[in-house]
Amino acid sequence: MGEIFDVAERYGENVFSDSVMRERLPKQVYRELQQTISEGKELDTMTAAVVAQEMKNWALEKGATHYSHWFQPLTGVTAEKHEAFVSPQHGGKMLLEFSGKELVKGEPDASSFPSGGLRATFEARGYTAWDCTSPAFIKEDVTGSILFIPTVFCSYTGESLDKKTPLLRSMQAINDQALRLIRLFGNTTAKKVTVSVGAEQEYFLVDREKYLKRKDLIFTGRTLFGAMPPKGQEMEDHYFGTIRPRIAGFMKDVNEELWKLGVPAKTQHNEVAPAQHELACVYTEANISVDNNQLVMETLKRVAERHGLSCLLHEKPFAGVNGSGKHNNWSISTDEGKNLLDPGYTPHDNIQFLLVLTCILKAVDEHADLLRESAACVGNDHRLGASEAPPAIVSVYLGEQLEDVLCQLISTGAATHSKDGGKLQTGVRSIPDFAKDATDRNRTSPFAFTGNKFEFRMVGSSDSVAGPNIVLNTIVADAFKEACDILEKAEDFDMAVHDLIKKYATDHQRIVFNGNGYSKEWEEEAERRGLPNIKCMVDSVEALVTPKAIKLFEEFGVFTRSELESRADIQYDFYSKAINIEARTMIDVTGKQIIPAVIKYITALAGSISSVRSVSDADVSVQTELLEEVSGLLSDTKVRLQHLTDVTEEGAAIIGDNRKRAIFFNREVAPAMSQLRDPVDKLEMLVDKEMWPMPSYGDLIFEV
Repeated sequence: MGEIFDVAERYGENVFSDSVMRERLPKQVYRELQQTISEGKELDTMTAAVVAQEMKNWALEKGATHYSHWFQPLTGVTAEKHEAFVSPQHGGKMLLEFSGKELVKGEPDASSFPSGGLRATFEARGYTAWDCTSPAFIKEDVTGSILFIPTVFCSYTGESLDKKTPLLRSMQAINDQALRLIRLFGNTTAKKVTVSVGAEQEYFLVDREKYLKRKDLIFTGRTLFGAMPPKGQEMEDHYFGTIRPRIAGFMKDVNEELWKLGVPAKTQHNEVAPAQHELACVYTEANISVDNNQLVMETLKRVAERHGLSCLLHEKPFAGVNGSGKHNNWSISTDEGKNLLDPGYTPHDNIQFLLVLTCILKAVDEHADLLRESAACVGNDHRLGASEAPPAIVSVYLGEQLEDVLCQLISTGAATHSKDGGKLQTGVRSIPDFAKDATDRNRTSPFAFTGNKFEFRMVGSSDSVAGPNIVLNTIVADAFKEACDILEKAEDFDMAVHDLIKKYATDHQRIVFNGNGYSKEWEEEAERRGLPNIKCMVDSVEALVTPKAIKLFEEFGVFTRSELESRADIQYDFYSKAINIEARTMIDVTGKQIIPAVIKYITALAGSISSVRSVSDADVSVQTELLEEVSGLLSDTKVRLQHLTDVTEEGAAIIGDNRKRAIFFNREVAPAMSQLRDPVDKLEMLVDKEMWPMPSYGDLIFEV
């Protein structure tokens, strides 16, 4: 047995946490910093200098030689530049220094990060600024121990070039409006309302040696070809099944790495598809949760390699089995511990909860297109609406209890009772009966109420959860603001709040749906209700730059018009580039690996037929039919390969209009890729396995 990892003792050991700061910082400096963190007070230079000195000393004690401003540019991954703590002195001496200025501000080159036109290539200056609300931490890897300082990233002219800045802005917006709302209900002591987020991360693990034999996995993160093995996930025996030793060892190391970083990894299990797994973290404040999820994804990939595995975060690495998502659990709480989404035992008479709930219904209904866009990424196009993930139609699941309360409000203007969950009776005397929840769960719902939070289930597994939370925070802040504007002017508050709850419930009841989101009937019903059904990423991006969206985000200072336009441009550009890489990978693999392998097989098969005929009159009809079938599929493959080559080159030639190019890649190139895959997957089922040039699905998902 290896060394026992003492979780209680070692949790957060590599984090410059609140307890570390309390211990190491002078009391006045600690108080000043806490006021900045909790109240948004401006950080003065003297405080920053003292914090920097103690942070450096702590990091040096941990063996760190470098520090890095760690940020989240619009690439979808994190970025870092390592700076040594060294400062040359006279006489060849060297001091280890880290100033308050170096803590607070960095200056990475901004010219090579996506900016959507906000920056020209020659305009290189960008700034990182310390996000003191998210703790610094030390990562240990082959480069040594590095102090990482979470930061925002903006251009020289102040525009956000990252995902953290607008997230923090949105958190400010919902804090301001939620405080207004709870003041109306008599809460005069709470100083802050925060959004808490818990992300559930799904992923696949495959053997690394097999992974390295598949160019499609290496270049695109998913299999572009692959015939289904005899068994997929039909037996449902992988879900929550016994975790195999190799995977358990991997999970153990992942947990220990994350716990040292203060990431509250809690739940791990096998998911539905073979080779698929899940890791979920405990709720933390939204910006910290976003940072934590980035660390989770990085850690999964890094630790996998140590175990001879490769971690696939793509939303659909294998056709024919479930893809991977990331459930974003979202709730709102005061600094006094009051969850505004806790309905209590009698939600029908919890007026503050009902107002919060109906405001959220209003927000989701009015901005469903923005929520859909926030979950849009290239890989998610393979997943949403495919009976394995929520549909592309945004709706809200409330469950029987809250739907009943809503119906009472709509029909009579008042709710007088709440349904009870009752007792669960198993029929087994040795198992005690216990109280059931008041509502079931609905796995087909994109936005589901699950007791004291909403679970946004559309997010893709490879995507940052920053985008969905920026949208959720802002649209709910907008709904809270409208409600407060009305109620603060009301002469009779009690009557006004009841009327407003009824109005919101009535006006936005179309967004509530508790049924099967996978059914064709729901798609037809949603159309009758007027709910948008945005089926692909390219069509969703337009939601970012509608007059409604621009007005919303500018009102709360979350995005400017130019920041929104830049993000839309980046999304279009990213889509084209991703599909272009996939298409060119298909062209390369088909031309250099698959066609030569099939020709080799045909040649061997034809030689076998000739050999048999030369020595006997034996029946060779089976071989002949197989030869004709394989030859026909090969011919079909060549024709479709040429078509894909032509349309890919045509799409790449579209210059200067990212939206037009993205639409072309979506409408022309992506279908051509599917057309090429069809005969190739059929050939895989016919060609001798020893001659097929890459590991099969069976090799990848069952031999881990």
